[in-house]
This record gives sequence, structure tokens and C-alpha cells, in this order.
Amino acid sequence: MQGRTGLFGGTFNPIHLGHLRVAEEALRQFGLRQIVFLPTGHPPHREVDEGVPGEQRYAMVKLAVEGRPKFTVSRYEVDRPGPCYTVDTIAAMKAEHPEGVAYIVGADIFSRIEIWHDWPRLLGSAPFIVAPRPGVDMAVFHRAPFTQAELHFLEMPLINLSSAEVRRRYREGLSTAGMVPEAVDRFIRRHRLYGVVGRDEPS
Repeated sequence: MQGRTGLFGGTFNPIHLGHLRVAEEALRQFGLRQIVFLPTGHPPHREVDEGVPGEQRYAMVKLAVEGRPKFTVSRYEVDRPGPCYTVDTIAAMKAEHPEGVAYIVGADIFSRIEIWHDWPRLLGSAPFIVAPRPGVDMAVFHRAPFTQAELHFLEMPLINLSSAEVRRRYREGLSTAGMVPEAVDRFIRRHRLYGVVGRDEPS
């Protein structure tokens, strides 16, 4: 795993400090060369909650990684028309990164591998770095079909923070302090995303 590029995909709606913590731990624990965030433009399984377009979610990720030299953000999925499938993104990123890649994923969505496009090919496409999530028994990854994949597990405390909870707090006018980077908070308030109410200052 040493020297590979970590790929971190997701809707990032919005990106929050939990995402950044996972990326930092993956970088440190596995000696990765860098982390490339891949905000999706059109998720294949569902509409983006609150209707926030890929361009704005990309902008939030870009703000979140500023000042972190080993974190970058790619427009690959944002710029592609139609649904983006992870198996195709990994293939494209492997061509761009001859040092090798590893895909970072939360245990909650990864445990539902059957909803992923062409999942048998996906499981063999790259090593996966799996982040623990509340309510997910990690033992599931030691059974078929995950035995077909090269899996590595992040050793870190559970992060009980989700983008859905962040959106709810903005919508209900509750504090989001300590949940999202300050630059992202300012962006959300300036653009009135997630039904945010109140002033433009950070919460």
C-alpha cells in the first residue's frame, strides 16, 4: 500500500470533518502518497439530497482541502455526463496513477455491495481501505463476496457524523460548529444551501 494514491469518492453533500479525519488516517496508516477526493456528479443509486449540484459540492471539497498539500480534488466524476460508476472511475484513475491506487470507502455503503454497478469486477479492481461506521458489524467483510477483494481496515474511533445530520442541522437552524470546515460553512451560508436560515457568519 505504501506510496499508492488513495481515492475517496462520495457525494460529499456536504463534506464534513469526519470525511477529512478518515482521509488523514488512511494517509497515515497506509503510507499513501496522496488522497484524491472524487465528488460524484450524478450518483447512480439516488438523486442528490437537497438538489445540490456537483459543481457546488466540488467547490466545497476544494475549500475543505485547501492548505492540505497531500489532499487534492478531481473533477473526473463531476464533469462526466450521466451516472458515474466506481468501477469505471477506478479504471480511469489507475491509468492516471501508475504508482497504484486504493479506494477509501465507509463500511456502511460498502457493506451493501450488491447495489454497486458490476460489483464482482469492482471488488477485484483495487485494494479497498474500509472506514468503520456506526451500526456496521465489520465481520461482514470476512465473508463472501468480500473474500474476493483485498481489504484493509482503518483502525480509528467510530465517527458518528453524517452528511444527512449536517444537512438537518442547517435546515433546522442548529449549530454546525465542529462539524464542517469553516470555509465550507461560509460557502453553505452564502449560497443558502440545505435550507439554511440565519446570518451569513459561520455558526
